Amino acid sequence: MTSKIKPSQGAPYARIMGVGGYRPTRVVPNEEILKHIDSSDEWIRSRSGIATRHWAGPEETVATMAIEASGKAIADAGITPEQIGAVIVSTVSHFKQTPAIATEIAHRIGAGKPAAFDISAGCAGFGYGLTLAKGLVTEGSAEHVLVIGVERLSDLTDLEDRATAFLFGDGAGAVIVGPAKEPAIGPTVWGSEGDKSETIMQTLGWDVYRPTPLPGGDGPESRPAQEEIRYPAITQEGQAVFRWAVFEMAKVAQQALDVAGVSPDDLDVFIPHQANMRIIDSMVKTLKLPESVTVARDVETTGNTSAASIPLAMERLLATGRAKSGDTALVIGFGAGLVYAATVVTLP
Repeated sequence: MTSKIKPSQGAPYARIMGVGGYRPTRVVPNEEILKHIDSSDEWIRSRSGIATRHWAGPEETVATMAIEASGKAIADAGITPEQIGAVIVSTVSHFKQTPAIATEIAHRIGAGKPAAFDISAGCAGFGYGLTLAKGLVTEGSAEHVLVIGVERLSDLTDLEDRATAFLFGDGAGAVIVGPAKEPAIGPTVWGSEGDKSETIMQTLGWDVYRPTPLPGGDGPESRPAQEEIRYPAITQEGQAVFRWAVFEMAKVAQQALDVAGVSPDDLDVFIPHQANMRIIDSMVKTLKLPESVTVARDVETTGNTSAASIPLAMERLLATGRAKSGDTALVIGFGAGLVYAATVVTLP
């Protein structure tokens, strides 16, 4: 039987055309974290490599941070908002299940009527969004796609949890993915290990409340008169996550190099998820990256910003001249789920 459906007519390849980032104005040093936990600046730095992080103020919402980063990415790509055919937002800190924050962002940047949706893939979210964007461009569903990783993890931080209080930061990173004449985004190596899902998790669901009951009886009239939300936090089994990231994610990174046909000697830049400096250094060693490879270590001053960490680190490397347009970069994200995504890209 002959199909009546026309073949897709997208671009032959896709590329990252522009990148933008936004870091909240408030810088939080370790000394401020130490007001809430029994630790030391030396311990935090030795365990994570983090010295400071950015925390959003009341006006720096998930939407406003994403819009700031998006505007920079659009300008860097040299396109107009009207040319964007799809908006993909990766976040775990937009507290409404629906509507997707992507629709609000698309409207507020003046993108017209693009496809717009959110994804929840934790710290691998940028890689997931980048992969989806590449598919949309090459399939022909959109000529230009805005991919955003944005988090306000300060809202999900338990300041009294000694294991995690110092880890998380806020911010947004965005890229424009568009057509290319030659390969500039490699095949993605991605997956999940759901049997380890409880090693990084939200402590409470959004449907958990602290009820204030009406007096008297057990009938319907005694149902809670008020329901105060118990704010959840992100918790993790630190040692288990560290071992998984160090030993398993280096393998995934190598697979991404292999499927892209790129050797460590061909790399110019390595941009791993900014979770922990020790993890980053261990991956560099395991992958046997040459000293000539520039390694993103944005975690020192930005903390772990989950889905925003890779585009934020990419933006900083390019802005400071430590990386340049046309460089070949390996990117890998990994986190809650447990999920991961790695690919090789050409920097914009």
